[in-house]
Amino acid sequence: MRTIGLIGGMSWESTAVYYRRINEQVRERLGGLHSADVLMHSVDFDDIVRMQRAGDWAGAARTLAGSARGLERAGADCVLICTNTMHKIADEVQKAITIPLLHIVDATAAPLTRDRITRPLLLATRFTMEEDFYRARLRSRFGVEAMVPEAEDRPMVHDVIFGELCCGVVRDESRAKFRAVIARAAARGADAVILGCTEIGLLIGQEDSALPVYDSTLLHADAAVAFALAPEPALVA
Repeated sequence: MRTIGLIGGMSWESTAVYYRRINEQVRERLGGLHSADVLMHSVDFDDIVRMQRAGDWAGAARTLAGSARGLERAGADCVLICTNTMHKIADEVQKAITIPLLHIVDATAAPLTRDRITRPLLLATRFTMEEDFYRARLRSRFGVEAMVPEAEDRPMVHDVIFGELCCGVVRDESRAKFRAVIARAAARGADAVILGCTEIGLLIGQEDSALPVYDSTLLHADAAVAFALAPEPALVA
């Protein structure tokens, strides 16, 4: 089994989901008392949020690159950034290490392409919805043209993530608002929903949408398990 390196804490509410999902999947695949070989560096989210708000993405990249290097030195065979938004600086983090960074967009896109989804709704933080780093990767690498909520809905989605879900608060009224956003997107032609923030799965799931739902947190965690349990390449004599 390969060792999975997690850069977590952004927020720790969703990092806990990663840890549980990874271990559940390893136990399901291997049985018995098996669990995952995991290393984690959990950062102080408040520091990261201050850099996001200040537009200091270079500082954020240095912080996460340092985390990734530490995980590699400790023996990790891969690294995951346990948040969608911080994949804005994923390329910088990958350049800092020699082990692979498992990209959350790639993990999410795999079932989208398998299921022939072409126009999913992307629910995420304002950074992820309104900047192009996430949608551009979906478009250029996988031919998936994601749409985002209407301009008047995006502040609500962003505020629920940071003001509620990242603080461990789950409200029925927020769930109803997200359901309404999904219904409006379906009327605009969306053919699926991407939970493109790692906390959104704490609020809504497939039962809240007539469209198929793809939870980036679970898909990313499953990609880590697939990497960890993949057969070692055969040695050439």
